Amino acid sequence: MFESILSSFTLVAVSEMGDKTQLLAFSLATRFKQPWPIMAGIFVATILNHALASAMGTWISVHVPATTLAYILGATFIAFGIWTLKPDTLDEEGKSHRLGPFVTTTILFFLAEMGDKTQLATVALGARYQSAVAVTFGTTLGMMVTDGLAVFLGEKIAQKVQMKAIRWAAASLFFIFGGISLWSAWAR
Repeated sequence: MFESILSSFTLVAVSEMGDKTQLLAFSLATRFKQPWPIMAGIFVATILNHALASAMGTWISVHVPATTLAYILGATFIAFGIWTLKPDTLDEEGKSHRLGPFVTTTILFFLAEMGDKTQLATVALGARYQSAVAVTFGTTLGMMVTDGLAVFLGEKIAQKVQMKAIRWAAASLFFIFGGISLWSAWAR
């Protein structure tokens, strides 16, 4: 169980750096200037989104043969690695948010995570580790740490960290997970 939590945390924390939801966290923090309601909204949205994703992955792991699943997961993780190398942008609409920081963050984060690489990676991690609870815990913790950095320290970090290096580190993790999965499928 510890391995699934640690792997889920690491993969999501690193891949979330520079992701559109981290940019969204930074944007909401600068707009509302209320970090705690924003963090609570991120937490609720992530728990809901990633619980669904990891449960789906766990379900898939029961219904798809192990070797086939290992090949699919390997290819998926490698595809996520390639996707990670493409910088995200945040398409902001100039709307005012009358719902307040918590509700606005919860809604925007939940929607922004739909189909995002971290959500799809959570599906894959759920399938790999067959533990929706451990994977959801790890991925949520990873999101909270990285998005918390954006909310509390965003402007200071943006001046000092090269996003290209972070993207390459995240892509490398995806490539490693993909390689391990492909190797395990081939070795069966």
